[in-house]
Amino acid sequence: MKILLIGATGLLGNAVAKELEGKHEIIRAARHNADVEVDITKPDSIKRMFEQVGKVDAVISATGHAHFGALEEITPELNEESIESKLKGQVNLVLLGMDHVNDDGSFTLTTGVIMDEPILHGASSAMANGAVKSFAKSAAIEMPRGIRINSVSGTVFQESPEGLRAYFPGFDPIPVSKAALAFRKSVEGAQTGQSYEIY
Repeated sequence: MKILLIGATGLLGNAVAKELEGKHEIIRAARHNADVEVDITKPDSIKRMFEQVGKVDAVISATGHAHFGALEEITPELNEESIESKLKGQVNLVLLGMDHVNDDGSFTLTTGVIMDEPILHGASSAMANGAVKSFAKSAAIEMPRGIRINSVSGTVFQESPEGLRAYFPGFDPIPVSKAALAFRKSVEGAQTGQSYEIY
């Protein structure tokens, strides 16, 4: 398969690429230092990416920034960071990418554990993650030409920076390679409308 992997230079994206390369052709996309550059907060950038890449069999999003901060200190502007990137950015990959995915292809989006298990300072991120999960579940029944759509929700990774892991006291970190397996399940399997929750 020809797979477009967005967020390929990040921790998760690198693990997904490692899991899939060898068997598939991976086109790496990121803001910098990738086969194709893209900023998912800008629809025009997404359009240019798809035009540059052409038809693919699968699109994987292993990206999306979300704001972390105390609820009382979250402003509409800070909350917009989560909406523009984690939520709208990933949704727009689907809306703008459907015509660039071959029949019976797939989209796989990324969410996260805090949509199900709240943490301090995670309200904005949880909002965006939960919305992405709901979008994928609902969109699955309307996707054209046999195209499938799923999301992957991982918990905190063992390889995550210490500062990020500190947000998740008492959580059992997983190796990022375990989360990467869920992306393979989504791409190579037959399910649609699923949220693969790797907790």
